[in-house]
Amino acid sequence: MKYISTRGNAPVLSFEEAMLTGLARDGGLYLPQEIPVMSAGDIAALEGQSYEEVAFRVMWPFVGDAFTEEEFRGIIARAYAPFGHAARAPLVQLEQGHFLLELFHGPTLAFKDFAMQLIGQLFEFSLKRSGSRVCIVGATSGDTGSAAIEAFRGLDAVDVFILYPHGRVSEVQRRQMTTPAEDNVHALALDGHFDDCQARVKDMFNDFDFRDAVGLAGVNSINWARVLAQVVYYFTSAVALGAPHRKVSFTVPTGNFGDIFAGYIAKRMGLPIDRLVVATNQNDILHRCLSTSEYKPDGVIPSISPSMDIQVSSNFERALYYAYNQDGAAVAQLMDELKAGGFSVSQGALQALRESFDSGRCDEDETRATIRKAWAGMGELLCPHSAVGVKVAEEQRQTGTPMITLATAHPAKFPAAVEEASGMHPPLPERMADLYERSERVTRVENDLGALETLIKERTAH
Repeated sequence: MKYISTRGNAPVLSFEEAMLTGLARDGGLYLPQEIPVMSAGDIAALEGQSYEEVAFRVMWPFVGDAFTEEEFRGIIARAYAPFGHAARAPLVQLEQGHFLLELFHGPTLAFKDFAMQLIGQLFEFSLKRSGSRVCIVGATSGDTGSAAIEAFRGLDAVDVFILYPHGRVSEVQRRQMTTPAEDNVHALALDGHFDDCQARVKDMFNDFDFRDAVGLAGVNSINWARVLAQVVYYFTSAVALGAPHRKVSFTVPTGNFGDIFAGYIAKRMGLPIDRLVVATNQNDILHRCLSTSEYKPDGVIPSISPSMDIQVSSNFERALYYAYNQDGAAVAQLMDELKAGGFSVSQGALQALRESFDSGRCDEDETRATIRKAWAGMGELLCPHSAVGVKVAEEQRQTGTPMITLATAHPAKFPAAVEEASGMHPPLPERMADLYERSERVTRVENDLGALETLIKERTAH
């Protein structure tokens, strides 16, 4: 299995090389040259299997010869052992035909754990085998950072630097990043918003001298292995509701587009997905683009669903690559236009996107109202991001096709917003009960590439 860049001008890599590389050297994102297809019989045979077994069967065709079957099974087993629910991603029924996929039973209570725990084990295995060392730099709007730190803390061959927007994450999200005591993890509070953090990470990857000097690797959803890990729970949940014998739809609260793009890959693999619905908060650039063809960032408005406060959705580039018939030059042109202020999707590409994705938005008052309604009427406490998904799903779902909304984080990660809306204070799980008492380690940094690179070089000088 070979991997190619969305911009068509970078080396073709193996799975392991693409995973350790992260962002392609032409600035693009890696994708498999071909997407393996599972037969209806293969999908039907997933019924009743453990999450780990489904993960193996879904991901194995993408891995090539990077690992033996036994090695890959061991990596998967270690990745999901810390999860707090035997099903890993259990389904809960909200009402007739509408289900919630709980993706918050991992170590940091967010869906990012599904990918990050796996990628941590993949990295450790590969680096031990090669005897090499890497420096991971990531940007986070709240959940990726804590999941990455949890996955890589204490590992010998990895230094981890996570940039998060100062003052724009919840206290629980911040503390999950700033309280680990291991020397190899570094929380950096950047003066700016998430798109600034993401831009600086991409700048570092495009500074090849720096990239090569520190052995830069990426674990943001630019990393294909992250997306691949998220494909799995589309299969487990759809099969639980009758796939491949019936179609299922999904609504995904998303800012960076990685989680819903994983659903698109599942559909390309043969999973009978009827509709993939993009749910955005008031920072609704994805909904605007799918509605109007215009992708023009107009500033981030802070919200009670901060992990979606994004205007530059990295993984949308992967969707554009397929919408433009895998034309790397066309994608590169769009990304150049984005740097200059924005772009318009061509009519043909917009039609292709609309064939794959529907969309809706949910403002702050609607988010609070949905949290309140779900608690009062269904006994389900939703985090603000999951509430955005539920509200949009209720508008978009159709009789006869089950709708699965992805619950992307535990409500205890956003206690103030949840309590204000529902009157119920969501407690942290017992294993995290002392989170507010742990001491914090954090470095406040300017939104300056040179200063960031200097700091990282100093801290990785072993």
